[in-house]
Amino acid sequence: MNNFNQLMKQAQEMQAKFLEAQSKLNEMEVAGTSGGGMVTVILNGKIEMKKLSIDHTLLSPSESEILSDLIIAAFNDARAKITNEMSTRMGGLLPPGMQMPF
Repeated sequence: MNNFNQLMKQAQEMQAKFLEAQSKLNEMEVAGTSGGGMVTVILNGKIEMKKLSIDHTLLSPSESEILSDLIIAAFNDARAKITNEMSTRMGGLLPPGMQMPF
């Protein structure tokens, strides 16, 4: 029974560490860029877009397809950075074989 109690205590400690790390990740903001900085997307740790900056030279109708591609690329850049940060910070807390994000 002593082993079970110790196992439960370890599980509770692990859960507390996981929740703390998850909270810190949710507060984090990461910038993704494309087009040499012409488009910047800011995402939070929940992978929600918080800000979008577009260079004014891309705002003409003839540039709409390029602008779409650059926004997608900037978003994907920011998402990759957040995913990498999640894996780095949470990787030590997860059992072997589990990966972030879930």
